Amino acid sequence: MSALDLLKYGAEQDLHTHTTYCDGKHTPEEMVLAAIDRGMKRIGFSGHSPSPCGEDYAMKPGEIPRYIAEVRALADQYQDRIEVLCGIEQDVYSPPAPEGLDYIIGSVHYVKAGESYFAVDISLDDLKRNCDTYFGGDFIALCEAYFATYEQLADMKPDIVGHIDLITKFNRGGVLFDENDERYLAAARRAVDVLIPTGALFEINTGAISRGYRDTPYPAPRILEYIRSKGGKFILSGDTHRAENLCYGFDTWGKLV
Repeated sequence: MSALDLLKYGAEQDLHTHTTYCDGKHTPEEMVLAAIDRGMKRIGFSGHSPSPCGEDYAMKPGEIPRYIAEVRALADQYQDRIEVLCGIEQDVYSPPAPEGLDYIIGSVHYVKAGESYFAVDISLDDLKRNCDTYFGGDFIALCEAYFATYEQLADMKPDIVGHIDLITKFNRGGVLFDENDERYLAAARRAVDVLIPTGALFEINTGAISRGYRDTPYPAPRILEYIRSKGGKFILSGDTHRAENLCYGFDTWGKLV
């Protein structure tokens, strides 16, 4: 789908949603019914692509055909009440996405250090331990590796760039690193510069707010404004793992789009 098609319904849609096929709490049909109850015009499903680390929160390769078939069946069943799209949240290190999806959200959840992968969004202690192990405790070096991984999304040509500064999930109050550090911002800008030519939309992602990790959406203001200065366009995203959080905070943060 084109960027204009994906933006069609503004705050009356949520295209970043997760179900029981990955780490969501509700089935696809429960999510569709909740979206209808909210008066939404469109819901898009974006199950996590299979993980290189075998994490429980990702879809299993063998489940993807069933996932697509179920979402397509729901689209037909509820076509008179809501539009239903089938997408995927595709990680850089996952196997190629299947054909025939409506859209792809390109995201980075892992950093590769040598021959090892580790997730950046599991827990604060996990992130600290991996930073100590692989980056000598230098969180800015870790962030540089993280944003360099985001640059690789350009080859994927995603329709949407997911939560570009997810690396800050556990950094409320700057407990891990200074988000105004020039090395950090330079790494983020390099990633944006590589991704802008793809024409992908960048998320205004409220998922970490709904789960209590942040007070503001991804990306942080300085990165958001840099994306805007380069002509990037934005899409609201709930990164929704529970039916009650569909379109979370869109009334508040929609002004950023």
